[in-house]
Amino acid sequence: MQRRLAIIFTILVAAIALPWGDAVAQMQWRETTLTARVPSLNDPLLSDGVEIYGINGSIIVRTPHKVQVRVFTILGQMVSQAVLNAGTSELKINARGIYIVKIGNITQKVAL
Repeated sequence: MQRRLAIIFTILVAAIALPWGDAVAQMQWRETTLTARVPSLNDPLLSDGVEIYGINGSIIVRTPHKVQVRVFTILGQMVSQAVLNAGTSELKINARGIYIVKIGNITQKVAL
């Protein structure tokens, strides 16, 4: 009985991990010239000029300087980690949900 439960557990873990593994490999930040003005989810005056927002299945980050960004699912699984140059960068995410974006001491939830 315990062996059967271990096998079922292993299959469930593999089934959950596989789709994210492929999705993470395909998701990459790219610099963009997006001109749509969307209100930032955080106050740029309090966050060293960094703006974070979500639009059309993408997380957008505008920054006046180079920053390290990490994106997590609401369950804490890292989706992306990168160093972004000054300007506007976009991370296209194919799965809807709530994501946590961390840039330095800024932590922001983004719903896609």
